[in-house]
Amino acid sequence: MSPAFGAMEVEHYAKGVLLEPFVHQVGGHSCVLRFNDKTICKPLIQREHQFYETLPTEMHKFTPQYEGVVSVSFEEDEDGNLCLIAYPLNGDHDNLESIDNSDCEPKNKLLRWSNKKTVLENDKITKEWVRQHRKEEKMKSQKLEEEFEWLKKSEVLYYSVEKKGNVSSQFKHHNPWSMKCHQQQLRRMKENAKHRNQYKFILLENLTSRYEVPCVLDLKMGTRQHGDDASEEKKANQIRKCQQSTSAVIGVRVCGMQVYQTGTGQLMFMNKYHGRKLSVQGFKEALYQFFHNGKYLRRELFEPVIKKLTELKSVLEKQESYRFYSSSLLIIYDGKELQEVTVDSDPEDLEDLSEESSDESAGAYAYKPTASTVDVRMIDFAHTTCKYYGEDSVVHEGQDTGYVFGLQNLISIIKEIRDESSE
Repeated sequence: MSPAFGAMEVEHYAKGVLLEPFVHQVGGHSCVLRFNDKTICKPLIQREHQFYETLPTEMHKFTPQYEGVVSVSFEEDEDGNLCLIAYPLNGDHDNLESIDNSDCEPKNKLLRWSNKKTVLENDKITKEWVRQHRKEEKMKSQKLEEEFEWLKKSEVLYYSVEKKGNVSSQFKHHNPWSMKCHQQQLRRMKENAKHRNQYKFILLENLTSRYEVPCVLDLKMGTRQHGDDASEEKKANQIRKCQQSTSAVIGVRVCGMQVYQTGTGQLMFMNKYHGRKLSVQGFKEALYQFFHNGKYLRRELFEPVIKKLTELKSVLEKQESYRFYSSSLLIIYDGKELQEVTVDSDPEDLEDLSEESSDESAGAYAYKPTASTVDVRMIDFAHTTCKYYGEDSVVHEGQDTGYVFGLQNLISIIKEIRDESSE
């Protein structure tokens, strides 16, 4: 690294955005990074970029909002500390001025695009912040090495979350999968640094931003995962994974999961390796676990999830020629109830609250449902194709029957869980 790097780092940080791991990434292998509270970014893949820029209007509500492209560079100081910094693409400062950064300040690790005067004014606070950040990162990296060893051995993990103040504030750096992907991305970029140090990343809506404690289920959809352009080796590998998992049988498998356990204050993580091993019954049990908060089953979530899945199925049945190979479907809800009062509270406090005390061992509680915050979104379109992509050698006709098949089975299984739990 050039000796001039140290003198330039303040200006670099002031003009760019330091990217962090997106702690709610529960599946996939591509690195997802946090740009700010409402926006994430991931490496730009031309096919996925094309999808977001041309997707049908009726699909907008079922995909993250696309917010543009940034240039990301891998940077390293003289001590070998690594970081990823996002800059405006081709010097276009307006490209990111439109992103909502109102809730982020330098102390929250976002330094806006700025001129030299601003750099000088913020010189002292920025240098101190950078030093503190590097110290924290070094401590985290040591802890991560231990966690990665655990991750290799355990496919279902539980992490305790301290119940002090806002629960969501305790989430930071808990998810081992997101940290694993982040470290892999840093290593890849470090290996390529001598030949290339400018990468394009796409900016997308952070789907978890409106939840205090996001519970996330990542489902790999469809009976086929390989794209039309896959090598024979890749094709054979993907076919094998489908045949050995629930993908071939019901068109859907668990790719990752994060659930907050209210009773114990723990986060439960399930990774894709565990999801591949599940039988159809095991898949059903995993779904049950996703909707269970450790005290009782969140029954109020079933109907809104079923409604959204049914609507998505109807939309996809009308999409001529699209194939969503290897894409995922996210189901997200808030693990923290909006209101919680004991039954011996003043009767007036219990008005308009729904009884939800199915687990007697958890005590008697009344909760206000949070069903309206349930979200269902499609993500990951690196292998998506349709006849409007002019350069594709293979053109498909009709709907993506494998994906629709998976949706239908997913809906049926959730209905089974709903009906069996009400008996």
